Order: sequence, then structure tokens, then C-alpha cells
Amino acid sequence: MDLHEVDKFAKGIIIEAGKRIRDAFSHDIKVETKADANDLVTNIDRETEVFFIEQIKAFDSSHKILGEEGMGEGIDSLEGAVWLIDPIDGTMNFVKQHRHFMITIGFFVDGVGKLGYIYDVMREDMFFAMEGQGAWYNDTPLRRLQPLPLEEAVIGINASWVTPNKRVNHEKMTELVQKVRGTRSYGSAAMEIAFVVSGKLDAYISMRLSPWDIGGGTIIAREVGAIATNFKGQPCNLMSQDTFIIANPSIHQRILDHYIEEK
Repeated sequence: MDLHEVDKFAKGIIIEAGKRIRDAFSHDIKVETKADANDLVTNIDRETEVFFIEQIKAFDSSHKILGEEGMGEGIDSLEGAVWLIDPIDGTMNFVKQHRHFMITIGFFVDGVGKLGYIYDVMREDMFFAMEGQGAWYNDTPLRRLQPLPLEEAVIGINASWVTPNKRVNHEKMTELVQKVRGTRSYGSAAMEIAFVVSGKLDAYISMRLSPWDIGGGTIIAREVGAIATNFKGQPCNLMSQDTFIIANPSIHQRILDHYIEEK
């Protein structure tokens, strides 16, 4: 398989999908809810996923696709060539703000991440990586992450996890927030991952993410030295939802050891 050919194809359909999404603001966007009132999906999410499926199947019908909106076939393993796709990561931002949402795609072969993409649709900025070939922000190579003390770190975390909740010890999370230099929350996992791999954030923590949220980002992370695991320090689960932390390697283990305690 020629990864450079797949990479060229992937970038082309991502850019075209981004244009389609931007054009959609000129038309009616239909908003529905999924698991709960704050879990949104739009007709544009679904139409964009269908676009990706049709393009990928035309490129190579043997490739398998796992997308957030379930518009393609279901898969039960990462054997063969597999695409993990989130057509709009940050749907609430898409609906409410018309910005701060991403297309994110990971391309895997027999479970190994080969190509990763995170595309800021409104800014037309692309973060991407190829296995063993480094990572880029548009045409600029991304540097390997440099070590820093936890006290100087800026981390991405949702405020929900610093208040009483059923998933994690919020008092430990409060200690972490008090220890670091600052916190941010952007409403898009892919955006926060992109900020970690480019050094704009030093860690991002989430209680529950799906394979399509993180697939592309974990590939980019590896190329810049960021560490992405679940809260047990294990490799990310790319077949089901799991806890997630991505961090500068100098603070990853310290955060896990001292500040994250699942209930």
C-alpha cells in the first residue's frame, strides 16, 4: 500500500468536506439529539459522513469505515485497512458558534495507525501525520514536545470533572487544577488534542471518548512524542468508549499517579 497515495487522497476529501460544511451555513441546518439533550447531531454531520464513505469506497472498496454517525458498515476489528471518522467533532460548537469544530480522521492498517488528520474547518488549518515521517501543521513541521514542570502546564479539562460527579474523584482533579498554570475547555476533543500535539496545551483529560474522537489524534501524538492512554496508562481502546489522557511526556505519568482516581 502506498501511504503517500492514501495521504493525498485523504487530504483532498477532507478539504472538500470542509468546503461543503462551510457552504452549509447558507442553508437550513437540522438539529437533533442523540443520547441526551446535549448530545447533538445535524443533517450536516450525517451528510458529511456519507460523503466520506462514498469517496473512500470509490477509492478502495475493501477499506472498512467506522464513523460516529453510523452511516457505514459496522466493524468488529481493526484488521485490514480501517478509517475512523468523525465528520464534525464539536457539533454543539458547530451549531451554536459556527466555529471551533473539527473533522478528524485516522487511517489504520491491521490495528497500526498510519495516517492521522485533524482539520479546523473554519480556519482551514490541518494537523496531520504519517507513521514514522513526523507531523505537520499545514506546511510547517511540528516539533517534538519539550519537557516542562507540571506547575507550568496548561491543561484542557471540562469543568464538570472538578465538581462532584460519578466518574472521577473531583477533589483530586481540583488539586490538579490548583497545581497547574491554567486550564482551558474548547468543546471539541479533536481541537484539544491538536493543541496538545502543537504545544498550545500540555495535556487534555476526558472521562469518555470514542474511537473516532481520538483515532487520528493518537497517530499525530506519537510523531511529536506526546503520550496518549486511558486512565490506567494502557493504550487507547479503538473499538469502544474509554477514558482518555494525552499529555506532554514529562507530565503524563505524574498526572496519572497523583491526580486521577476513578470511582
